[in-house]
Amino acid sequence: MRLPEIINASQMRSINRTAILEVIRQNSPIARSEIGRMLGLSLPTVMRIVDELFQENMVHYNEQEMNNIRRRELIEYHRDGHAVIGINLDGVNLYGALANIGGDIITEMTLEQYGAERDEGLNLLSNVIEKLLQYPRKEKQSILGISIGIPGITHVKKGIVEWAPSLKWRNLPLRDILEKRFNLPVIVDNDLNLSALGENWFGVGQGKHEMVLIGIGTGIGAGVILDGAVYRGAAESAGEVGYMIPDRAMLKNAYPEYGPLEGILSNANIAEQARQALAGKISAAESEALSARDVYLAAHNNEAWAIKITNEIADYLAIVIANITGLLNPELVVLGSGLADAADILIPAIQQRIKNVLPHAPYIEASSLGHRAVVMGAIAITVHRSSDYYVVKKLY
Repeated sequence: MRLPEIINASQMRSINRTAILEVIRQNSPIARSEIGRMLGLSLPTVMRIVDELFQENMVHYNEQEMNNIRRRELIEYHRDGHAVIGINLDGVNLYGALANIGGDIITEMTLEQYGAERDEGLNLLSNVIEKLLQYPRKEKQSILGISIGIPGITHVKKGIVEWAPSLKWRNLPLRDILEKRFNLPVIVDNDLNLSALGENWFGVGQGKHEMVLIGIGTGIGAGVILDGAVYRGAAESAGEVGYMIPDRAMLKNAYPEYGPLEGILSNANIAEQARQALAGKISAAESEALSARDVYLAAHNNEAWAIKITNEIADYLAIVIANITGLLNPELVVLGSGLADAADILIPAIQQRIKNVLPHAPYIEASSLGHRAVVMGAIAITVHRSSDYYVVKKLY
């Protein structure tokens, strides 16, 4: 039996600290008195915590002239106070970036066609991290940590990749491997969880406490934000919508790697549909080079074969979004990696399909961060970990 948790004085201080840092992050520059007024905290409490955040280089002071007689000291989130390394392993490419905690990219790099066996893949990943660590940073700008987005099931608290089919990583203790090498805190999380966090902090999901991000790559998955925090589920596999079953005939099958829906909604399958539609009409080399992006480009050009494929994609995405909405009732659904390129086609089509089947249809928007969403989420989750963040909800 799980006992109710009791909040002690230290945890209460962390809750107040979280609230104060969030108000500063979202409203810089701001006066201490205004922070206290917004949160209902006493000025001495605000002053103590702000001084603590100043010592940790999370905030800094900004004096502004009020009139010719006196100046007012305001508090700002110290965007350049720390930096974070974020890595996105999407199963095909490796994208890494060094960014400050305000969301500004300092430097970034991509390894295309990142397909490697376990040891080679780990070496490539480590080499990218090493190069990002060596890149010049501003004076006193420390690295808060490294966060890795994995296309598969991860256990965040243990730092283990349970299963990432496209990487062929199973039960890999990635956090321990990287922390031992780099002597920095490492977070290993699902890539779409980080993308959802990134949009929630820096993108179209700002201010949304209930949102879902859906992305397509080597498979299809979702990152779920509930009550302003990532929802992970009992086995930390929430959001694995690739295992939704679109047809009852699929119930008799086994899916040891990719889920049943991923046989329909994945970039590889979309490209294969294009090859079949264009068989005999283009060269073998052109056929082999086809990608999901080519399908979306052709749909934008009103090519019938591509419109047929995107209509089918919209059908299945509408089913996914309707099922998610019926269960979770998110305010916003974001079309992320692999889908944002066709959002202007897909969003109206999905909205048309779900408008009569749901009592409360969500807003649907395209990602505003694109391939950088995982890195922006890496910033958010690293600040969460390093600053002892809390999300608190009062019932009724």
